[in-house]
Amino acid sequence: MDISKEAMKRRLLKFLGVKTEEEIVKEKTPKEKVIEFVKSFGSALLAALFIITFIIQNTRIPTPSMTDTILVGDFVLVNKFIFGSSSPRYIPFTEIALPFFTLPSVREPRREDIVVFEFPGKKDELKPEELNVNYVKRLKGLPGDTLQVKNKVVFINGKESWIPPNVKYGYDCTPEGIADPYIFPYGKHWNKDNYGPLVIPREGQVIPLTKENVEEWRTIIDREYGERVVGESNGKITIKDQPVESYTLKKDYFFMMGDNRDDSFDSRFWGFVARDQIVGSAFMALFSWDRDISFAHPIDLLLSVRPERILKLLNK
Repeated sequence: MDISKEAMKRRLLKFLGVKTEEEIVKEKTPKEKVIEFVKSFGSALLAALFIITFIIQNTRIPTPSMTDTILVGDFVLVNKFIFGSSSPRYIPFTEIALPFFTLPSVREPRREDIVVFEFPGKKDELKPEELNVNYVKRLKGLPGDTLQVKNKVVFINGKESWIPPNVKYGYDCTPEGIADPYIFPYGKHWNKDNYGPLVIPREGQVIPLTKENVEEWRTIIDREYGERVVGESNGKITIKDQPVESYTLKKDYFFMMGDNRDDSFDSRFWGFVARDQIVGSAFMALFSWDRDISFAHPIDLLLSVRPERILKLLNK
């Protein structure tokens, strides 16, 4: 194939890195370069937001409730896609609610999964004091399960539950019959070491409501409505001022516990986690540093890194 002298000249100039007159004319103006940069940056930002919102996010572990499975100072990767990601529920840095949607899940949460979830609030709170606070715990009980703790050992449906390899017990066992006033739910003479039996609620379950048991269910019903609706009038339990004898639950619920059993603020103290509050599955420690090391010298920053936990897969 014949190649013209002009074509050969262009190839030679391109090889030497010399721009032709035509290329110089077509060179972008400063304004065009700024616009191109903004577009590129915006596309990258949108891609990052999509990944963080719907696929994988990183969360820092601030408390020791999962020690030694997860350590304080770990930065953990969370698979949000597996349980069905949801769009943001609040405008960032505000408590203004947004309409949101949830994608289909790959699978449902299972017992012993290490899950990240939105803290539902203390046992008597309609909403937590601070919204969008994520906790990391181990899922111990599914909807419909009967959970019981006997001398620190967890039983599910009458059978001893699987024991995590890094489970920790820091204190002596509190005997059965000694009631902890901070335990969930109200009115039970249980403690963290001898707890239950407790049936974990499921969607469609019909709950009889009486003056004797209404405090056990008040908060969960109020949360399903998103407002305080449970009351009492003329000796009858009411929902939105209407007398009722029962209530049908609208959601599935789960029971969460920390592997560091004696130093974990979990479902034994604040109750159940609704299905739509589960964010995802924690599967890897991306990075880790020991925040207890004081940074008196620059070298201390390097010494605080835990290299053995970088890219460490988490135990089931």
